Amino acid sequence: MNNMKTLDIENNICIEFDAVSSNEALARVVIASFITVLNPTLDEIEDIKTAISEAVTNAIVHGYGRDYFKLSGNKEKGKVTLKASIDNDGLLSVDVCDCGVGIKDVEEAMKPSFTSDDTGERSGMGFAFMQAFMDEVKVDSVPGRGTVVHMSKQMEYHRTKIDILRTNTIRDNTSQTDTSRIDTSLQLALWNSDGRI
Repeated sequence: MNNMKTLDIENNICIEFDAVSSNEALARVVIASFITVLNPTLDEIEDIKTAISEAVTNAIVHGYGRDYFKLSGNKEKGKVTLKASIDNDGLLSVDVCDCGVGIKDVEEAMKPSFTSDDTGERSGMGFAFMQAFMDEVKVDSVPGRGTVVHMSKQMEYHRTKIDILRTNTIRDNTSQTDTSRIDTSLQLALWNSDGRI
């Protein structure tokens, strides 16, 4: 019988930043820092950072592109909001929100290689990358009012490893009894030895 205590990892963040390309890197660092409690692998960190990067880039380039200034007459920079949450089951949920021009046809916009960019600089693969790296991607958009990209990724397996380490107990899989206790420095050494950060 497993009588480990449930780990309380529930957490929420919300940040708002100017819709400028340099803040795409900020969003990547913020999300990477936020998910460390989930004990992600390096590959998972890169996948999640890439998905967030694509969503933020879409908000900046498409939400607040040339059409935004033409249609709104607004001369100020737009804002992008990044909201993220982790629940106690290890589910990561992320919303990337803008108040830009919105998307007329979400279904068409989510097709691989579709882009509204006429400069030839964009490949139209942003939503495809988000879908490849996250478990679920949904888009809500109202033309002239903005877009919200909702993404989620279940990371429960990694939560279980955290439960074991946080209780400072290594359990024998066959007997379910405590076999040893380890201190924090040894935990960190074990943590890093299997390629996790």
